[in-house]
Amino acid sequence: MADSLVIVESPAKAKTIGKYLGSKYIVKASMGHIRDLPKSQIGVEVERNFEPKYITIRGKGSILKELKDASKKVKKIYLAADPDREGEAIAWHLAHYLDVGQDEACRVVFNEITKDAVKDAFKTPRRINQDLVNAQQARRILDRLVGYKISPLLWKKVKKGLSAGRVQSVAVKLILDRENEIKAFEPEEYWSITAVLAAGKTTFEAKYYSIRGEKKELGSQEDVNEVLAAMGEGPFTVQEVKEKERQRNPSPPFITSSMQQEAARKLNFRASKTMSVAQQLYEGIDLGKEGTVGLITYMRTDSTRISPVAQEEAKEFIIGKYGADYYPETPRQYIKKNANAQDAHEGIRPTSVMREPEQLKEFLSKDQYRLYKLVWERFVASQMASAIMDTMTVDLMAGETVFRAAGSKMKFPGFMKVYVESNDDGTTEEDRLLPALSQGDSLQKQSMEPKQHFTQPPPRYTEARLVRALEEMGIGRPSTYAPTLETIQKRGYVAIEEKKFVPTELGELVIQLMQEFFPEILDIEFTAHMEEELDFVEEGKEDWVKVLDSFYTSFEKRLEVAEEEMKEIEIQDEVSDEICEKCGRPLVYKMGRFGKFLACSGFPECRNTKPIVKDIGVTCPTCHQGKIVERRSKKGRVFFGCDRYPECDFVSWDKPVSKPCPSCGSMMIEKRSKNGVNLQCVQCDYKEEVNEDQQEEVKD
Repeated sequence: MADSLVIVESPAKAKTIGKYLGSKYIVKASMGHIRDLPKSQIGVEVERNFEPKYITIRGKGSILKELKDASKKVKKIYLAADPDREGEAIAWHLAHYLDVGQDEACRVVFNEITKDAVKDAFKTPRRINQDLVNAQQARRILDRLVGYKISPLLWKKVKKGLSAGRVQSVAVKLILDRENEIKAFEPEEYWSITAVLAAGKTTFEAKYYSIRGEKKELGSQEDVNEVLAAMGEGPFTVQEVKEKERQRNPSPPFITSSMQQEAARKLNFRASKTMSVAQQLYEGIDLGKEGTVGLITYMRTDSTRISPVAQEEAKEFIIGKYGADYYPETPRQYIKKNANAQDAHEGIRPTSVMREPEQLKEFLSKDQYRLYKLVWERFVASQMASAIMDTMTVDLMAGETVFRAAGSKMKFPGFMKVYVESNDDGTTEEDRLLPALSQGDSLQKQSMEPKQHFTQPPPRYTEARLVRALEEMGIGRPSTYAPTLETIQKRGYVAIEEKKFVPTELGELVIQLMQEFFPEILDIEFTAHMEEELDFVEEGKEDWVKVLDSFYTSFEKRLEVAEEEMKEIEIQDEVSDEICEKCGRPLVYKMGRFGKFLACSGFPECRNTKPIVKDIGVTCPTCHQGKIVERRSKKGRVFFGCDRYPECDFVSWDKPVSKPCPSCGSMMIEKRSKNGVNLQCVQCDYKEEVNEDQQEEVKD
């Protein structure tokens, strides 16, 4: 007979924990929050110390009745929601509903859902942490005040359905600021000179470095001509050879933001998808004979701390699998990247490093396997010895100029045997070997290539870049990044083009109004300071009511000014040259989640819509009559098809190019990877590397 009730958030978590605890425990799921502020009103009594008016969430009635009935049959209630502010708030609301006393040790927390971790947690239950609850309440009320006070103003003055929020507004502003930087950017000309030199049978490249002892930049063809004249006709002579050993250290274990960034780069996952799959791995996967097991630790964290037990297991695994040389002299300790990082959790790691990804592949979906493998490799590498590179730098004299060649080779792979972190540029570190050279050696010039370049504008934000920027600025916290990115797209403030954020006209308009009337909401330092204040509430150092009051005093005055002075703005749809084939009215440009589309100007009487197609200048290889156009799927993914569809059903995820295959004459497509762009034939094995200039054209 069960004598204890355990309440968690999800059925999957309940199933996993129920197997560990046995028949003396009833384990049920609350399905997340049970109470919240009402949607129909602000739900905050500002004059009464910001008292929130909580109501039962619609649809939760039957769940609450089930929990209430179960609570009457047991002696003890345990609240085991996730170990963060949101989890603490869920537990607090449940305790209130189920009449659990404030002083009762009912709260159970664990960082991983494994048998030992769960059983240990139930040995040491604690009281609900009111500071954590207050921090969550303060954030919820703060966001409610901003959203429910500014949003109706935007509806009234601009357009219905708009919203404003602390973190989302800053995110849109960052995207808009970057777009303005790109528009204002003026490319500057610069040149490089590369010499291909021969040392015996080996050739290598050296680049121009200095002229007459001065590092002079090459800004024009005249500068290049000066260098070429100063080189003379003689051979290149080795002036200096520098050889040294360089260490490269591993990256720390994942935190929420770094996992989202790396999953975007390596797996092409959106932030929301990363968190969804991580949640599944955390809550538990059925591993056959082993049963249901949580495979990773809690995935909402900004701490890189690792428990001594996990470090000892990693040491045993690394030495056993790779040898003692692959383990550092002492276990690695990682410094907190963010001074305000909360150390309540560990970094994200596998619950047991002994569960290698390949061993679990049959039990995991494709996405689960790929993310688990990424987490596992990152953690194992983070505990391994440094990689050691032998580097060689050679200065070569040619007349009055110096050219420099650099090379490196792996001496000891260390952690790189398992994992190497990606970067936003997609570049990787490769061995570049130079021949054995000594001072005074004479080398023959094989070729000389002066090349013109132009500086590039700063890149638009990808999801990974934006998450990193928000994190570095102290905007938001681990749980906020994915929903923030979803919201700014749903509201139509930004669109995605080639996996990069582009601000819309609507987004630009809203940010202009916010900048004029609510500048502190967009102020990065102000928003980051608010996050710090919430952290202080969590730590018991600040009173949550005082934090809200200090914000609202000035915010209320700005609202009064905005109500009086903000002018009504009518957004006019841009009319296209196309006519609606259903009713004959003009089609207008509209902005959707995935960018612009065409819609009938007679809406709502006529609801006809059409995608905007982009001709890429390639004739259809199937029907030889139509043109290949760029389209978007219902989920926003770009694909390419014939404009004669449905008469012609040609379709391709890869972009076709106009150049035919030199080998068989068939169509070629662009194949993109982190190392660049290649052209590949769809029929034969022909491949062609795209050079640097061509890649810039491809990007454009």
